[in-house]
Amino acid sequence: MPSRVAIVLKGYPRLSETFIAQEIRALELRGFELCIISLRHPYDPASHPIHAEIEAPVIYLPEYVRDDLPRVLRALLKTAWRPGFWRALVVFLRDLRREPTRNRMRRFAQALVMACETPASVRHYYTHFMHTPASVSYYAAMVSARSWSLSAHAKDIWTIPQWEIREKLASVDWIVTCTGANHQFLSDLSPDRDKVGLVYHGLDFARFDQNPVSASQRDGSEAGKAVILISVGRAVDKKGYEYLLTALASLPETMHWHFVHIGGGELLTRLQQQAQDLGIDDRIDWLGALPQTEVLSRYRAADLFVLPSKISDDGDRDGLPNVLMEAQSQALACLSTSISGIPELILHRQTGWLVEQKDADALCQALQTLIADPALRNRLGQAGFERVRHEFSMQRGIDALVERLQQSLAGDKGQ
Repeated sequence: MPSRVAIVLKGYPRLSETFIAQEIRALELRGFELCIISLRHPYDPASHPIHAEIEAPVIYLPEYVRDDLPRVLRALLKTAWRPGFWRALVVFLRDLRREPTRNRMRRFAQALVMACETPASVRHYYTHFMHTPASVSYYAAMVSARSWSLSAHAKDIWTIPQWEIREKLASVDWIVTCTGANHQFLSDLSPDRDKVGLVYHGLDFARFDQNPVSASQRDGSEAGKAVILISVGRAVDKKGYEYLLTALASLPETMHWHFVHIGGGELLTRLQQQAQDLGIDDRIDWLGALPQTEVLSRYRAADLFVLPSKISDDGDRDGLPNVLMEAQSQALACLSTSISGIPELILHRQTGWLVEQKDADALCQALQTLIADPALRNRLGQAGFERVRHEFSMQRGIDALVERLQQSLAGDKGQ
């Protein structure tokens, strides 16, 4: 394919965004020539193996204007003569009046650099996340007269004002999102409902064990055979880990378990202190962020995956967490909450177990049931394994993206 697509991301590479990396590589394998534009440099100390497979070059924008003021000024001088610059400036000043923040000004500066430095062969921006990355693409697309599209997920949808969502929806060629709840919300706000598509991220099952073993017989009755609980997720508010720790502390003293947490996050120290206060810190391993190969080996050693997601006070929430699909791909039984897109993946008591969000008592009761019943865990794990492979293959989503990207590159803004 002679035309290039720029994938616009907040940061690259990121350990918490495996689904984006697998999507990029899949698009490359479908023949797209890509480049990646990242709003900031990576902060994670490691990367996943798939990042080494991705061939697309990366352009890092200045995260803050002060980081490279000469670069921003050069971009301003080079783009100011373009007709699209003045249109973008008017839109930016209108947005700045509604949101008078430094962050808004930084987005416009990044957009100028992006419009200036995007390779001439790029005809389309495909952007992940509707908040900051979409704002940069929104302005840069106007300045450079390129088309653009969006993939929206969770926090980026539910924590920005509706006026901003409406205007971005009016500007894009198309938008895809990863849950039915997101799809309904965005369709109601879009001037053209046909612009909005539902595309599950799915998994590239070629990268996962095809014959996982999950038949653990541990039931928590023996101290030397504790049931291994695992969760993978950043220590942030929407993950609800404080409720899980409370639930774990409420389990009977005679029930033997060990909890493994994988992920970084700003609340990690607070959660570790909570575990100490509850007297359960000796039963928990906090492993931090790990590459996917290590995460998969931990799935295979565990008996139950737990993710107590919740809707935060500011509206932030998970969409359809990829870690749940990853755990199910290893035939690991999953316990989670009935919010957002999670019930679209996990059918309660059929392919997993769901409780209400923010309910430590219900979570504790579910843990007791699942820890004590390995046959139930194995049945749920096998059913989840079969459903995720049948319904949540990444290839379905890639087929939909390929069609939309080809339409945009052909100049056809219809779906």
